[in-house]
Amino acid sequence: MDMKPIAYFHSPFGSKFGIPRQSGLVPETEGTIIFTPEFRNPGALKGLEGFDYIWLLWEFGERKWQPTVRPPRLGGNKTMGVFATRSPFRPNPIGLSSVRITGIEKGSGQGTVIHTAGADLMDGTPILDIKPYVAYSDSHPSALGGFAGEIPGKELEVSVPENLGKIFSPEIMKTLKDTLALDPRPRYQKDPERIYGMSFYGYDVKFTVSGNKLYIREITNSSNLYPDLSNSNDRNGYL
Repeated sequence: MDMKPIAYFHSPFGSKFGIPRQSGLVPETEGTIIFTPEFRNPGALKGLEGFDYIWLLWEFGERKWQPTVRPPRLGGNKTMGVFATRSPFRPNPIGLSSVRITGIEKGSGQGTVIHTAGADLMDGTPILDIKPYVAYSDSHPSALGGFAGEIPGKELEVSVPENLGKIFSPEIMKTLKDTLALDPRPRYQKDPERIYGMSFYGYDVKFTVSGNKLYIREITNSSNLYPDLSNSNDRNGYL
């Protein structure tokens, strides 16, 4: 079976750590889909403007498949069959996410660009296919959710020093705080002295966690990908 990326996803998350474990958990998270030159035919997107959501089929880094895994939702100490989870340790490295379309930009130097919100993808993720989300067939509100039936909530209260709170615009800072409030740590790590770090919009965000409080300790610019986000209003897991 021959597959190749049709596009690449661009998001605030430069590393796997810290990414929401499901799409839609942080609905403000912005992203863009940039098609490869071969697939920049505007006719391929005709009619997409009539949909609010799309399914993304994407490729993650290939890992050796495991028949059983330890889902974070179960604290990382109970096993489940891989096909009963969304673990990346699958026979084929294919992910599936539902994201909201916030805009379709035509006429850019990169062809037609799709702007999205609520994705759980790392920056640079290869997109294998895009399909429209159809509510009458794709939504099953009364379906059983197994061990993941409860909607994840914010677990931590995020504290940001006043000087660090001014690095990002209020909108971006809210996205960061909402992401961290979900508690990105592995469930078995509870050391209050440990310093964690995640990549966000080209910045390194360092934080510690004590009890139910997360403290942002440092935010440093690690890339010129997003050189100035302080006043910008024009910004283009698993179970």
